[in-house]
Amino acid sequence: MKSRLIPTAPVPRTVTDLAAQLGKRIRVARIRRKLRQQDLADRAGLSRTAIEAVESGKLSTGLGTYLRALWAMGLADNLDLVADPGLDRDGLALELNRQTMRVQVQRKVDNDF
Repeated sequence: MKSRLIPTAPVPRTVTDLAAQLGKRIRVARIRRKLRQQDLADRAGLSRTAIEAVESGKLSTGLGTYLRALWAMGLADNLDLVADPGLDRDGLALELNRQTMRVQVQRKVDNDF
């Protein structure tokens, strides 16, 4: 039986740019710490090729790999701001809009005949 490939939507340019920027930031952090890719890989429990993939911003690299690299350099605490509900202006505005909408009160049906 032949396997069927599921077509995927093209990745938006913004997403590839964000991944590349994150990879560059991780590379700069590694270099500032005077770590070789192998040193970071050893600290994070990853392979050197995984670190290369992270630093190049490959989208096929798992989120856990990025998180382990950040954790190994002591940068995981900064992730608290990513998708923080308190900083989500659009989400907060939508929630507030829903709260200000009128609510209809359910009326009891009088079935006394």
